[in-house]
Amino acid sequence: MIFFVVSVFLLIAVANAQNGTGETYNNPISSGFGNWSQAYEKARAFVCQLTLTEKVNLTTQTGTGATYGYELGIIPRLGFRGLALDDSPTGVRGTDYSSAYAAGLNLAMSWDRDLMFLQSYGNGAEHKAKGNNAAYAPVVGPLGRAPEGGRIWESYSPDPYLSGVAFGQSIAGMQAGGTIAIGKHFVLYEQEHFRQVREWNDYGILSFNITQPYSANCDDRTLHELYLWPWYDGVYNGMGGVMCSYNQVNNTQSCQNTRLLNDILKGEMGFQGFIVSDDGSQHSGVLSAIAGMDMTILGETSPNGIDGLGISFWGPNLTTSVLNGSVPEWRLDDMATRIMASFFYLGQDENFPELNFAQGYLPTFGYEYPTAKVDYTQVNEHVDVRDAHAQTIRAVGSNSIVLLKNVNETLPLSAPRQMAVIGEDAGPSMYGPNGCSDRGCDNGTLAMGWGSGSTNFPYLVDPLSAIQARALQDRTVVQYVLNNYASATIASVVQQASVCLVFANADSGEGYIEVGGNYGDRNNLTLWLGGDTLIQEVAANCSNTVVVIHAPGPILMEDWIDNPNVTAVLFAGLPGQESGNSLVDVLYGAVSPSGKLPWTIAKNRSDYGTDVLYQPNAPVPQLNFTEGLFIDYRHFDDAGIEPRFEFGFGLSYTSFQYQNLQILALSNNKTTLAMPTTTVNPSICPSQSLNPSDYTFPATISSITDYIYPYIEANTSIYTPQATPTPTINAVAAGAQGGDPALWDVLYRVQLQLNNTGSKAGQEVSQLYLELGNDTPPRQLRGFNKTMVQPGEAQTVTFDLRRRDVSIWDIVSQSWVEVTSLGTDIGVLVGASSRNLPLRGVIPAQGAPYV
Repeated sequence: MIFFVVSVFLLIAVANAQNGTGETYNNPISSGFGNWSQAYEKARAFVCQLTLTEKVNLTTQTGTGATYGYELGIIPRLGFRGLALDDSPTGVRGTDYSSAYAAGLNLAMSWDRDLMFLQSYGNGAEHKAKGNNAAYAPVVGPLGRAPEGGRIWESYSPDPYLSGVAFGQSIAGMQAGGTIAIGKHFVLYEQEHFRQVREWNDYGILSFNITQPYSANCDDRTLHELYLWPWYDGVYNGMGGVMCSYNQVNNTQSCQNTRLLNDILKGEMGFQGFIVSDDGSQHSGVLSAIAGMDMTILGETSPNGIDGLGISFWGPNLTTSVLNGSVPEWRLDDMATRIMASFFYLGQDENFPELNFAQGYLPTFGYEYPTAKVDYTQVNEHVDVRDAHAQTIRAVGSNSIVLLKNVNETLPLSAPRQMAVIGEDAGPSMYGPNGCSDRGCDNGTLAMGWGSGSTNFPYLVDPLSAIQARALQDRTVVQYVLNNYASATIASVVQQASVCLVFANADSGEGYIEVGGNYGDRNNLTLWLGGDTLIQEVAANCSNTVVVIHAPGPILMEDWIDNPNVTAVLFAGLPGQESGNSLVDVLYGAVSPSGKLPWTIAKNRSDYGTDVLYQPNAPVPQLNFTEGLFIDYRHFDDAGIEPRFEFGFGLSYTSFQYQNLQILALSNNKTTLAMPTTTVNPSICPSQSLNPSDYTFPATISSITDYIYPYIEANTSIYTPQATPTPTINAVAAGAQGGDPALWDVLYRVQLQLNNTGSKAGQEVSQLYLELGNDTPPRQLRGFNKTMVQPGEAQTVTFDLRRRDVSIWDIVSQSWVEVTSLGTDIGVLVGASSRNLPLRGVIPAQGAPYV
């Protein structure tokens, strides 16, 4: 009886929730665009066999800790075993015998499309081999508005073009590996502070309690040109799922924001897959359903069921909402169809492995239903899914290291006589690589941030171990001190060495874990554990000091970067399990450094112009994106601020010369595709019985404690909430996948000659920037290519510019407009970084003579 009271309460609450009454909800119905058509045919045929409660079962996970088996869509009548979903972008979360990949940050630092795809392919293949249907990855939200943001290491870069390429390649790679990629977090999720009410109020660090998650407030043009840009790439590459974010956007919860989910993602972008909540980001039942959300995780109304296990906005409440007409039956059909379309799109109906692990639980035996302590059985098969993926992880690590300083060719090393290795970050943690839950600590070398984006290390090659292995070959004497505060010992050791390697780090992660007073977001941009002082102490006693940094984002270096005894600096990011091996590859020259910065390193924290909101400015904190398009290098360039190291910067062991820029105009004819016949008749499947007695708990099933079922209580009287005025709910045609097909037309081809003028083979990342005028940043990245060139040789580098690359978002027409049609000449600049652009050309305005 208690459950029935809660159900009615939730039903009333969600029917009258935030901004629901009187609005129009236009739900795009897809018939399967392009290569999704067959998947949609199969999905419709499958869904139209289902009863109302079976469809609801596809939308609502079974609850926190309810099962170690399949947690979604179990349909025994049809022999459908259900779906399994798990994190993370760095590997299969909460299991064993799987790889620990480099962070998304390192993929961006590599500027290497092939490695972006290969690492993601390996991650997808491992998820599949574990029997996991969908992964909550990759990550492009946060984009990186604030350099202190806790989760920017999971993502790529504050530049939308670089992030878009990385996101699209990661989507394609993961799904080629067989796992549905669920891109996250949509959208404007740029900090950890105040993302969840319970999380932040329970910390007890605020002078007052917040009442709702923060609202990210952003204008339409900034939203499109900056934060939505990478999502177009994800949709274009066939992304199967999208996770809506914790925060509000313009004071509407993200997961019930029909403008974002229906109008933009499913409509404007033509997204074919399903939209799923984050754990605790669903704030309503009816509204989230009609606003475009298709699936809820973990199922409860609160994150991890903290306010009560087994209580859901959906489950039985969604069944009731369909029965009383609050949610149209065709909308439920669409939700289930989108979920199953992604399943069929990946071919998961054919020879997909059985689920063989229990997420977050490593013993071989346990309860299949742990909360209820029911069915003690084997829950882990300990399947080794790593294959040869360590080679890819090592390659990502070495190809992403950014060489920031290298005085008089300090690097690469050549059999030094005696080496000092200094700093806790050089060695192993005394607790082991997995000693802290979800990597929520900073002990030993840092190779991964903390939170749900982490995974278990199968091993972690620390830098000291890898250096010692190489030193054995070279007969190098290696001494080390792993205590950052053992000043006297450090001074004694480094004075004996011919080269001193000093390691330092900073860390960050997700907001549910606090480390050293950092609540997800970093409190500052300095090094942790006295790292800045440590570097200065080593440099004071060693004239050949090489600094190695592991960090989730930019750090300030002004205290030591100009010290003449600091002869080389390497930024290694968060490189995963092969950390030490990747570093040694670069230190000794087996790999010439080719990484480039995916963001700016400033001289002062205030130079960035954006920051985390650390103190709430209202009961519902308001995070105002008043900077518009001008974040990171765009802001530095516009404001005339000199950075320490600019966006795109990175040195090599060789040198390159750029010459012979050519710009070729291609056809300007717009691609028009015949859209599939997309009916807006909402009747996808034959109507089901709406008799409540047909959907009560079956007598043939034994109820498990705190397990979310789709069934309603017996003798339930269906209450129809009266909203005044009633929301209008329409079915409308979906857009083309990736937006207007003409956006992807190649309009211009830019070529140049890249010469290796040094004595070593090396890869160079050639970067193309455009000056688009019309109140845009002074220059914006719109192309890059990573090219291997042998010494004394030259390679032709080619960039293709698409219509979207030369367009801006027009808020009046709600469309992309080529700037040349506005009378604007486009400046074309090519070079080695955002401030080293020796080649320049012009694309003239339409109607002007082409030069």
